[in-house]
Amino acid sequence: MSSISNDQKQLLLDYALGMASESESVEAQALISCNKEAAKLHEQFISALAPLSTVEPEPCPDWLAERTIHRLVEAANSGHEGLEELLATEQSRPVTIRVGFWRNLSEMVAVAAVIMLVAGILLPLLGHQRQQYWKDRCQAQLSSIFQGLSNYVKDHDGRAPVVTAQTGRQWNTQSLYLPLKLGYIKNPSLFLCPARKTNQTLELDLSRVAEYDDFPVRGYVTYSPRKQCPNSSSGDRLCRGPILSDRNPMFEDESFTTFKKRLDQAILRANSRNHGGKGQNILHDDGRVQFVTIRHIGAGDDMFALNEMCCGDEVDECEVLPASEHDVFMAP
Repeated sequence: MSSISNDQKQLLLDYALGMASESESVEAQALISCNKEAAKLHEQFISALAPLSTVEPEPCPDWLAERTIHRLVEAANSGHEGLEELLATEQSRPVTIRVGFWRNLSEMVAVAAVIMLVAGILLPLLGHQRQQYWKDRCQAQLSSIFQGLSNYVKDHDGRAPVVTAQTGRQWNTQSLYLPLKLGYIKNPSLFLCPARKTNQTLELDLSRVAEYDDFPVRGYVTYSPRKQCPNSSSGDRLCRGPILSDRNPMFEDESFTTFKKRLDQAILRANSRNHGGKGQNILHDDGRVQFVTIRHIGAGDDMFALNEMCCGDEVDECEVLPASEHDVFMAP
């Protein structure tokens, strides 16, 4: 059995491709220096990439990158057999020499297939392209959720699916669940960010949606809705600005009933875990979906914490609601 994890293999692959951040590069170097298997895998990556150093760099056309990625995705979805077949096909294809970096598509596809085979990771994209793929998937799901919310609002005299929350009572996600329960959102899996790494996938049975008033457990939803100020001038209308985001990193417990956490500096600085801590998608009231790499928005407001929350405070999902419309708070 391999002594290095898939995440470590991905780190080594990104490092070899020059796509790792500064901190990731340091982590990769440390791993290579202390782990023989990691060192050997890194050497294989460098060897597979060696042919690329003999050609002149030139920007890759978007259409060519998309076509190459599409072919790799199709092969990866078929498992190792699909990648091996792609590799054999491209290696047997006659080579046509053209000027520039992308003179030989067959060679480039073959090299990419070799890299994926050596890494043993069947993922649709590599490096930043893989991250962009998950961002786009997540944004598409948030847009679909917004479409369902918009249809609900149109059918309810402009009123948003707001379930009144009270100070001292536990927060919930009923405002998200209501349009699902009433059929405005057809697919429960839309509430699960596709980029989120999890050991267990929960799939809510659509036939049982009507039985509940909220998601049965937190694992069925990995997004955080905005908590509305009780004195908001928008009343039962949608809040202006952000209305939904990738899950607040403060609330990583899978239960609605046992959550309690002491805040520290790490929690108060962290991005959502949905995208590996690299940032979060935010759905706005006008349907825009925006990926941001920091949790502060507008004039520096922390969207994942109330203004009065400080290091050392304890949260248990029964805190007061935002005292102002300008205090954006995405929770739980």
